[in-house]
Amino acid sequence: MRFWIRFAFYAPAFLLGAVLGSCTPGQGQADEEKEPHFVLGQGRVNAMDYPGAIEAFEASLEANPRSAAAHFELGWLYEEKAADPAAAIYHYGRYLKLNPNAGNADVIRRRVDACKQQLAADVLGLPSSSAAQQQLEKLTEQNRDLQQQVDRLQESVKQWNAYYAGQIAARSNSPPQNTSPAPGGISAQPPANPGITQDKPAKPRTHTVVAGETAAGIARKTGVKLSALEAANPGMNPARIRIGQVLNLPPP
Repeated sequence: MRFWIRFAFYAPAFLLGAVLGSCTPGQGQADEEKEPHFVLGQGRVNAMDYPGAIEAFEASLEANPRSAAAHFELGWLYEEKAADPAAAIYHYGRYLKLNPNAGNADVIRRRVDACKQQLAADVLGLPSSSAAQQQLEKLTEQNRDLQQQVDRLQESVKQWNAYYAGQIAARSNSPPQNTSPAPGGISAQPPANPGITQDKPAKPRTHTVVAGETAAGIARKTGVKLSALEAANPGMNPARIRIGQVLNLPPP
């Protein structure tokens, strides 16, 4: 009899505790999303009031620190709307810890990696992946152009070396190794061989008339014909040559 009296006394308290225990925070996503601050945050997201939504979801975490749903909402808000990759990494990490079997766990991990890359870029001043790709393509194109210029210069140097080798061979009286014209279409004659004496134009001979000389006598003295002497001195009067007159002498 005493057993039933005690059961009747304690049963209501036991049932009340079980009901309250089933309503404690963190029992399920549906319960987390019914939290008033969480509902307010969703409304502010729909109204595109993202700073207000972040404030509301933070308040939801104060009410239920184990709310994986609130951590998820704060993760994407900090990543996409507040440009705070460090805060996004934290909330994404808490979401995965509280909900390790989440169906979107792989997606969240990729988002964490992207946030880490962005954080590193912000700290170190590194370009984004798209900007880095563009810079890489630009540098590749510049490198290709420079390589083509180097190839052209090397070919030009090769031609000039062959040309000068031919010139050196010509100067040493040996058969030239390259008979092609100078590179670049330059027409150049090989310089004269310094070891060969080249003929110089003969210096014209002259004779200065002295006292007692006649044209015929000068012709005999210099070994030329009188007619050739007259031809070399147009306008000369053989009978009237004068002392000091300079006469051109033809070749003997």
